[in-house]
Amino acid sequence: MSLDEVAAAIRMLVERAAVVGEGAAGASVAAGLKGLGGKGSVVCVVSGGNIDPAVLSTILAGGVP
Repeated sequence: MSLDEVAAAIRMLVERAAVVGEGAAGASVAAGLKGLGGKGSVVCVVSGGNIDPAVLSTILAGGVP
């Protein structure tokens, strides 16, 4: 997953689900959104919230850290 895709997934998690996940969580969600989970249901583990506030602020503003 590209950094752009991970940042977009983290932003989506915060905006739509009020969940703050760290980079690894964003990567799994980005992969699922891209359809890389195969056929059927996809489950993503969204863990942590240990993301640097400045990085999260950049992501929420639409940027890529």
